[in-house]
Amino acid sequence: MDLDGGNRRVFNRLGGPSAAPPPNSTKNQRVCYHWRAGKCSRSPCPFLHRELPHSSGLTSAAANGSGVPKRFADDSGFSSPAPRRGPNFNNNHNNSWGRMGDNKVVRKTEKVCDYWVQGNCNYGDRCKFLHSWYLGEDFTLLNHLDEHQKCMGVLNLGGEVGCMISEGPWLFVGLPNVVKAWNTQTNQEISLNGPVGQVYSMVVGNDLLFAGTQEGTILVWKFNAATNNFEPAASLKGHTLAVVSLVVGANRLYSGSMDHSIKAWSLETLQCLQTLTEHTDVVMSLLCWEQFLLSCSLDKTIKVWVATENGNLEVTYTHNEEHGLLNLRGMHDSESKPVLLCSCNDNSVRLFDLPSFSEKGKIFAKQEIRAIEVGPGGLFFTGDGTGFRVWKWAEPVPKP
Repeated sequence: MDLDGGNRRVFNRLGGPSAAPPPNSTKNQRVCYHWRAGKCSRSPCPFLHRELPHSSGLTSAAANGSGVPKRFADDSGFSSPAPRRGPNFNNNHNNSWGRMGDNKVVRKTEKVCDYWVQGNCNYGDRCKFLHSWYLGEDFTLLNHLDEHQKCMGVLNLGGEVGCMISEGPWLFVGLPNVVKAWNTQTNQEISLNGPVGQVYSMVVGNDLLFAGTQEGTILVWKFNAATNNFEPAASLKGHTLAVVSLVVGANRLYSGSMDHSIKAWSLETLQCLQTLTEHTDVVMSLLCWEQFLLSCSLDKTIKVWVATENGNLEVTYTHNEEHGLLNLRGMHDSESKPVLLCSCNDNSVRLFDLPSFSEKGKIFAKQEIRAIEVGPGGLFFTGDGTGFRVWKWAEPVPKP
């Protein structure tokens, strides 16, 4: 399944000031190509061994004619007036989603140095690209495990793992045409048959296990304590393509699909209550946050939904990015402030303060970061094709 979508980011090469050429200099006013590569052996060299100043170039502010640098995040307000609350969400409605606060952080785009990644950058501190896997001061990298070399054990499942969740003592793994369930306390293994094609998403709600499949059906099982087994409970149909994201909240099941739609299902009756069609590409991830539903898509948007008086969801804010979006997770930082983590298909994760959507930091990787998980004690984890990293929120600085 090709979920890449979108072009690769074009990054600006950021340079610091450098000294002007000395008076009466006879050197050619061109920077030595070999010096830039760290290989110049000519002495004297007819070309410059330093970078030229940038005074003759247009700044980003001048280029866009604004007089001020262009902001990274969308600092407009809601795309429409905030709709009234419905009965299925709590009553602490916050109508400031997407509005920028006084402490908005404006950051320039950065690119990780390809030579630094390979371990052979000759510029060192003079390099104009980033020599770090992250940008931000409020969190830090604790560990990086490559290619599962430090895992305690490996299970050979005989098929591609489309998703994996844990609930109580149970571990559920979505595979082609089957869901495998393991009881981590008794080592019991159960195969849940019925899916057609790859199982891409799973979630547990109202004592039911839901699995989104490649054919667009959501299969439902209920655990029978008497038989210690999972029994088929329902098959939810309505999506026309694969169901790749599921989340439970406000007594609803929400499903996102490759058919560009989101469906809201009643957890009580398992009937479809509403179909949302505002996205224009695959709905990759869903997140319930207080009275809001957040969705991200390969159409390069994050949408914030809230219930109207009749209980239907409407978009109350749309955040635009430069790349397709893959995964959403929410957590609180070390100061208990809500933060949204969103992975993009340019091999990065954006961190946003909520509800303002002002940028808090970035995380970079060699490949797309498809997995983001939140742990205890301020820990969170990111995973790509090269392994996974462990991150931790920094302790807040005491105020004088």
